[in-house]
Amino acid sequence: MTKYIEVAGKTEDEAVRKGLEELGLERDDVTVEVLERAKSGFLGIGAVDARVRLTYEVEETKAEMTERFLKGLFEHMGVEADTEITEDDGAISVTIVGENPGALIGRRGETLDAIQHLANYSVNRSGSRVRISIDAENYRERRNETLEKLARKTADKVLKYRRNITLEAMNSYERHVIHTALQDCEGVTTFSTGTEPNRRVVVAYDRSTAPTPKPTYREWK
Repeated sequence: MTKYIEVAGKTEDEAVRKGLEELGLERDDVTVEVLERAKSGFLGIGAVDARVRLTYEVEETKAEMTERFLKGLFEHMGVEADTEITEDDGAISVTIVGENPGALIGRRGETLDAIQHLANYSVNRSGSRVRISIDAENYRERRNETLEKLARKTADKVLKYRRNITLEAMNSYERHVIHTALQDCEGVTTFSTGTEPNRRVVVAYDRSTAPTPKPTYREWK
């Protein structure tokens, strides 16, 4: 990634020296472009400082790569939106903000999922991998709550009727939420079936871990 700073000094050499000290770099690490040459003026009147531009290369962080990719993507889409990015323990969280970030969510989050997939693919093409999660208008949290409620409701039906129930097609992230929500549920197990993009979660009755049903009045007699 190329960056630059512009520095002024009484002479070109002084401006370059000041710039190198600010960057903590050596002369061979930068390219110098003289923007304006120093002028002494007449008796000091009308003197002009020299201005130089120092260009240098820096290694772009994953967060910076993510921000740059999303900015270019939004421009290409004709959408005005900004990003708030945080990085923690090898994971990058992005919140899309703007006047109408909901337009980037799409039906059932399909647009948001596509943006997240593209960002992960672009940023992780080289170097170490990071997990990038992208959200807008707190959609992910609201969707998670909906899926967890669906998982519990479905599990109750499976236990009541002792039969398997297949849910609607979901993406890998949503399927993971269902699996996680029911991983400790006695009498129920989950697995995925089908192929993308129509892969579904099956909530199945598990006799081996199902709680023992209470005997009826007739059985007690």
